[in-house]
Amino acid sequence: MTESECVECGGTVTLHDDLEIGEIVDCETCGAELEVVDVSPPVLDRAPELEEDWGE
Repeated sequence: MTESECVECGGTVTLHDDLEIGEIVDCETCGAELEVVDVSPPVLDRAPELEEDWGE
């Protein structure tokens, strides 16, 4: 297990060893959704907001 810092609250986010770029993880402290942007070392950023397409 590896750890990284939440970009929202600064809390510690525990990450599993087979992490992949683009994976979404949750901060256990504030609940923010974070995207893995690099794996060595692990770097997290805010996950992109998904927009509704309303069937378009």
